[in-house]
Amino acid sequence: MLAIHQGLSMASESTVVEIQGRHLKLSNLDKVLYPAAGFTKGQVIDYYARIAPVMVPHLAGRPLTLKRYPDGVEGQPFFEKNATTHRPDWVKTAPIWSEGNRRNVNYILAGDLPTLVWVANLAALELHPSLSLAKNISNPTVLAFDLDPGPPANIVQCCQVGLWLREIFEHFGLKSFPKTSGSKGLQIYVPLNTAVTYDSTKPLAHALARLLEQEHPELVVSDMKKSLRQGKVLVDWSQNDQHKTTIGVYSLRARERPTVSTPLKWEEVERALSKKDATLLVFESEQVLQRVEKMGDLFAPVLALKQKLPKLAATGHAEEREAGLEIAAQAEDGRQRGKPRSKASPRKAANGRKRKTI
Repeated sequence: MLAIHQGLSMASESTVVEIQGRHLKLSNLDKVLYPAAGFTKGQVIDYYARIAPVMVPHLAGRPLTLKRYPDGVEGQPFFEKNATTHRPDWVKTAPIWSEGNRRNVNYILAGDLPTLVWVANLAALELHPSLSLAKNISNPTVLAFDLDPGPPANIVQCCQVGLWLREIFEHFGLKSFPKTSGSKGLQIYVPLNTAVTYDSTKPLAHALARLLEQEHPELVVSDMKKSLRQGKVLVDWSQNDQHKTTIGVYSLRARERPTVSTPLKWEEVERALSKKDATLLVFESEQVLQRVEKMGDLFAPVLALKQKLPKLAATGHAEEREAGLEIAAQAEDGRQRGKPRSKASPRKAANGRKRKTI
């Protein structure tokens, strides 16, 4: 790792490095990819090489979608799912059937340091892994929520919604873990690592999003329409899908500066909400490296913690959604038991006419 760091520091336009027995030619290292920060391609590669010990375990075995920025964050990006044919023979891929393309797509598996550095050399600033492992593509290892604020709301309002989600999961004895999106919002992951499919996780995520919307209509929206999102937090439940990917933990983001999707402690979420200070949850690459050195990988439990979701009683698709809302209502009833209510209870909402809108 140190040899890579020193080699990049001394290199100008290009250099050949040896990483774990693999030889890579790294090019255009002086090219500025973040103009406002003067952050170069060499620094991007250096960051990914240094963060690899904690990042690679979260990428290993997962189909990876790249978002490449060959002309930097101010240029035109493009998504790349199918691995380029111009790749080293040691870069592993996984064929995943695509209904839209009616063929297999060969996704990159970035399960080691050389592959991560090779990917970074493609100017793939953003790394979007699947919630599933390639070997069990229909079985997510996590339940994920992307909390996306509509201006003038920001990550502070996302913190409030995230804490509400945490309370619901705590009722079922489930642990959840927050991270910044590295952009505007907050993401909440609930580790599963047990036998579960998207047919269960997606309806439950949808039900929880609708429940929060019904309980807090002034702040929460579950519908994607931009016209509904002004000043509110979209609880994006749709990420829980075999065909979608979410920004990976420790990935850079293509913002004005090299911000990172950063694992958080819940205490940090509470503090940002209390102080109403969005800047407390903005971390750039060097800060993230320092956090990892000090705190280790706060997202490590997401890889190993085994948890079971409340079981959906029904099997039909529409019925599963109803069952999901029932479960969400039970959670809300449990966490609010003994507290005065100023509005209809979630169970009443779940059992009333509003059910058919789920």
